[in-house]
Amino acid sequence: MRRPPPRDLALLGLAVAAVSTAAPLVRVADAPTLPIAFWRNALALPVLVLLVGLHARGLRRDGAPVLDRRERRLSIVAGLFLGAHFATWVPSLSFTSVASSVALVSTQPVWAALIARGRGEVVAAGAWWGIGSAVAGAVVLSGVDLSVEPRALFGDLLALIGGMLAAAYVTVGAEVRRTVPTSVYALACYGVAAGALLMVCLVGRQPLAGSDYDATTWLALVAMVAGPQLLGHTVVNRVLGTTSPTLVSVAILFEIVGSALLAWVAFDEVPPASAIPAAILIGVGVVLVVRSGAEEPSVAGAPALE
Repeated sequence: MRRPPPRDLALLGLAVAAVSTAAPLVRVADAPTLPIAFWRNALALPVLVLLVGLHARGLRRDGAPVLDRRERRLSIVAGLFLGAHFATWVPSLSFTSVASSVALVSTQPVWAALIARGRGEVVAAGAWWGIGSAVAGAVVLSGVDLSVEPRALFGDLLALIGGMLAAAYVTVGAEVRRTVPTSVYALACYGVAAGALLMVCLVGRQPLAGSDYDATTWLALVAMVAGPQLLGHTVVNRVLGTTSPTLVSVAILFEIVGSALLAWVAFDEVPPASAIPAAILIGVGVVLVVRSGAEEPSVAGAPALE
């Protein structure tokens, strides 16, 4: 967990702003949530194919991405983690409260730090304090609404698993990004996620097109591709080359505050009074994690993810 360069911190801020538009756009789109997740990944693929084609770096002469067996395997694993994250967290909203789901999926930084620690990496005390502050901010904003009713408990479990899968996704992505260009990795990862989500939608008989999708829904889907997917997830993949998955996971919690502010502007939904202290707690958490990066020694021989 080294301190990233200022440029990548700025790019991370841009990515967080972009993913903050996801929830409002999902609300505008009149479509089931899992097909929305599929289209977010699938519609980004032509753009990434174009980017890969325009940049010869990282390509063979025949146009195929240069990915060795290990890089291909890790890219597939990352794509499956991303697809599984969507397939667990999104349905959790149908079983439990939004507040409970958001609070539990926001445990992502904790899992990212635990994964890093399990791999033999040093996680400074300041980073743990930062993670605690940021997660507390998410809980303050979303509230604690845990229930013992079986259906709600199942939704809570799905949201918790969604947070774990998101942490695993950014951790594997950081490993791949050490040697693979962003566009090549994103193309492989989103392709796998789209394929996995397509299978889930077909098995669940979710409508992917037709009369259920009006012009507004398709415009919202295109906006989701341009914003949350390409400027959000893809820029996150870009900064993972220099930025720890733990810091990325903490910074992404600002999405909760950003979404609340956008809902205020777009839908006249006044944010709760807890939005201000929540933003402060998350901001303090990001600062603590960034500062802790300069205090941590590099760890030689940390095991690579397989």
